[in-house]
Amino acid sequence: MKTYIKFLVRIYLNSLLYVLFIMSCLVIILNVLSEIDFFKIYEVGTFLPIYIALLNSPSQIFEMFPFIFLISTQLFFVHLFNNNEIQIFKYSGLKNSKILLIISFFTFFLGILIITIFYNASSNLKNLYIKFKSKYTSEEKHLAVITKNGLWIKDIVDGKIKIINASKIEDKFLLNIFITEYDEEYNVSRNIQSSRANILKNEWIHYDVKIYENYEQKNLDLLKTKSNFDYQKIQNLFSNLSSLSIFKLFQLRQNYKELNYSTTEVDVQLLKIISYPIYFVLMTILSAIIMFNTKTYKSNTLKIIIGLFFSVIVYYFFNFFYVMGNVEKISLILAISLPLFILSIINSFLIYGINEK
Repeated sequence: MKTYIKFLVRIYLNSLLYVLFIMSCLVIILNVLSEIDFFKIYEVGTFLPIYIALLNSPSQIFEMFPFIFLISTQLFFVHLFNNNEIQIFKYSGLKNSKILLIISFFTFFLGILIITIFYNASSNLKNLYIKFKSKYTSEEKHLAVITKNGLWIKDIVDGKIKIINASKIEDKFLLNIFITEYDEEYNVSRNIQSSRANILKNEWIHYDVKIYENYEQKNLDLLKTKSNFDYQKIQNLFSNLSSLSIFKLFQLRQNYKELNYSTTEVDVQLLKIISYPIYFVLMTILSAIIMFNTKTYKSNTLKIIIGLFFSVIVYYFFNFFYVMGNVEKISLILAISLPLFILSIINSFLIYGINEK
């Protein structure tokens, strides 16, 4: 590796680590304050809120990486401008576009490491956070999960504990349902089997019902049961996909397909993660363009504020398309690729003449 490349990469990496450290500290402090507020009604140890905050912070830091790369690139160019190193490189024949190309390749490489190592680690910590935090929420008694064997729900209604299994979801119906009811001592009181159930409301309507109770079988055409879950709640059960690693997301996607459950949100999450290295590169290029176009400004703070302003716009612009993809207003490929394409076009226009700046 050439000396000037090592030099540029080192300066850029130092800027990145510095911004990452500052952002991490801010996220952890805010999380600690939030957890202290949450646990103030519980008798817990002093360090528990700190521990919980540390579990939750990495996943939030992951979402902030576009901002981190943008600010890091700004600090990188601030260093080059303040020390007149950008002029020295220019006199040596190293164009601005070549400097940008070097840090863009390095950003792409770091992006791959982030989604393969950092994301998977942060999702596992997020999963631990959710499991631990659920012990202190009212949702602890009402659980749901999708496996290769279908949808499983643990529900408690009127003192009865229900374990519900359904093989598929079709429109607003659960198909092939089997419910085991327990008393508070976990003694089986009865089993209910039905071909399908309308779950539009909290009062489920079962059809073609068989009830097994006291060693006897009773057949009914229709049965109504109460539940804490309705169609809307089941649809929103698995929205916290940041707690799943890439491998678990693919596994969940397969389980969704077998259950006939919509895979849209999982597909958006997977495509979003996979596209992140390109997203980071585009934010790096945008940051460099901002810095070269504000080169004459004396205030570095103003430059960073301008960069943050545009990064927030880009962030919500991307999120708008992610939401459109989640609600299936546009195709998933379009939801992920279109904002990247538009930002690429904008960067292509703005980067013109960067070597003369």
